Amino acid sequence: MLLQVFLIFQLLTVFKDYSYIAYTVCTFLSFFVVLYIINRNDNPGYKIAWIITILLFPIFGGLFYIFYGGNKISNRTKKKMKKIEYKLLANLKQDEDILKEIEKDNPSAYNQMNYIYQNAISPVYKNTDTKYFKVGEDYYKALIEELNNAKYYIFLEYFIIKKGKMWDNVLEILKKKVKEGVDVRLIYDDLGCINSLPQNYYQELNKYGIKAIAFNQFKALLTLTTRMNNRDHRKIAVIDGHTAFTGGINLADEYINETHRFGYWKDNGIMLKGDAVWSFTVMFLSIWDFAKGERANYDKYLPNIHNKEKITGSGYVQPYVDSPLDNETVGEIVYMNLINKANRYIYITTPYLILDNEMVTALSIAAKNGLDVKIITPGIPDKKTINEVTKAYYDVLIESGVKIYEYTKGFIHAKTFIVDDLYATVGTINLDYRSLYLNFECGVLLYKSATIEDIKEDYHEILKYSKKVKFQENKIHGWFNHIKRGVLKILAPLM
Repeated sequence: MLLQVFLIFQLLTVFKDYSYIAYTVCTFLSFFVVLYIINRNDNPGYKIAWIITILLFPIFGGLFYIFYGGNKISNRTKKKMKKIEYKLLANLKQDEDILKEIEKDNPSAYNQMNYIYQNAISPVYKNTDTKYFKVGEDYYKALIEELNNAKYYIFLEYFIIKKGKMWDNVLEILKKKVKEGVDVRLIYDDLGCINSLPQNYYQELNKYGIKAIAFNQFKALLTLTTRMNNRDHRKIAVIDGHTAFTGGINLADEYINETHRFGYWKDNGIMLKGDAVWSFTVMFLSIWDFAKGERANYDKYLPNIHNKEKITGSGYVQPYVDSPLDNETVGEIVYMNLINKANRYIYITTPYLILDNEMVTALSIAAKNGLDVKIITPGIPDKKTINEVTKAYYDVLIESGVKIYEYTKGFIHAKTFIVDDLYATVGTINLDYRSLYLNFECGVLLYKSATIEDIKEDYHEILKYSKKVKFQENKIHGWFNHIKRGVLKILAPLM
């Protein structure tokens, strides 16, 4: 990044004798870029952040947006995405009887789930048992047990992997399973692991027989491009097609509280067994094909091939995926629909609270209508600047009647919505622009599942260790702090 900034300034010095012409050209360029941004079908907050940046720096702003702004997708990437879409459509078929059953029971629930199926190619399932993990330690114990029992294949996809107790134990199991003939594959996000793994670590894993990919590899000359913004933030484990895990938990020791950087790390996860695991299998294979350029034979991994046991479970389970490359903000719309469908309460946990205007309005209207709207955020932040942005949204929400709590024991990383004892979602999607607009994400929507009660009980347990934020306590003093928080809020979409 420093090298690129240096080169830009060097370029300007070369043309210093033509500074007036260069200034005029760049100013006109910035003007037309602003017009282009205004007419784009982007989130208004994102557009405003770029427009202000360009107006403040008219010489550089337009050029920076051309090279690093928007969400440009090459024709090659579009073709790859289209192939993946065909694969998803071919392998993820909705049982129409299940949708009809939901429609008859609750048309509102049907609308939500049908939206996810139609726009994220994510079917609704029955015959799926779900187990909720309220802490990373429990998740880790169950994951280790399932990995040890694997006989055919293990698919792992994580944003962060860090050497330590958790990853070292997982790695030893993966090595052992490779020797037993198990097909072991791993995807980790290269930028997510830039400070936790050696460069090109996937090459070391390949030597063990583990098929590994560093997703969207970090390259110095592309550091500021929009392609570097599209990170794989998903956390997925699939074992033999009969068991899947997801949630907020990465493969690093802070997630199981072996290390304590920010007090106690409160996270959550969910394990699925049964029909709905197939969606996670296809999710993994599709992004593997996208990153590797392969064409997997999905039929080899069908759940009934390696698992004859009949699984039952309560309610309906819908795993869903959100991609930054399809112009459909599935994660945000799932959250918005849940807010709008609520009749009694909305309970939310999120590590970051960086909202667009639509989300602020929806939460405020729900609270003003008398619904019990509670949001839990970290008491000890992992990123101080981002936490300042989070606090910048407190006032408008609290004034509308939203109750905000900060988890006093440490950092809460769980991403959870619970609504009216009917719906819950657990997954990887934070309430910030990066998760909602830029990253590859996933989640599990539950409807009328017994597991919803477990998630709700955990929420009430978290509240015991959380402090309610009062309006006056959040008031900031001094003109500089007001300006700082205001600027951070405006620029939040670019963070």
